[in-house]
Amino acid sequence: MRHADAPGAGDPPGWRLDDCATQRNLSEQGRADARAVGDRLRAERVPIAKVLSSPWCRCVDTAKLMNVGPVRIEPTFANAFVLSDQRAALTEGARALIGRWRGPGTLLVVTHGANIQALTGRSPSSGEMVVVSMSADGSLQEMGSLAVPRARR
Repeated sequence: MRHADAPGAGDPPGWRLDDCATQRNLSEQGRADARAVGDRLRAERVPIAKVLSSPWCRCVDTAKLMNVGPVRIEPTFANAFVLSDQRAALTEGARALIGRWRGPGTLLVVTHGANIQALTGRSPSSGEMVVVSMSADGSLQEMGSLAVPRARR
């Protein structure tokens, strides 16, 4: 899943990973959308077994606001747009982690559009989920996508 609405691109000059106030963060609409996604997943009884998140605050906040399970920070889902020099390593780490998932239940990853694009070739909208499965050759196959249900603030 790409994090919910956070206006702009990248992060402001001088941003720090350990200080959310210095990062690009979720808008009020993004916060409402994250809650709406969680409501929808619960209503549809999607069995979320594990929630992983990029360490960026907009991803962590999206994951926590969905309220579908404990959120674990996973550095391999760090922002491949900002850390473009590490994009290949981040992508391979993400592919390996996803490939090891055996469930039961669904693995939900909240990350950035650039990371999803590197893994699937698809550039998702804010809050959009790209549903994938791992093929025998280790590539991710897109099974479908879920648009964010627009929430009212």
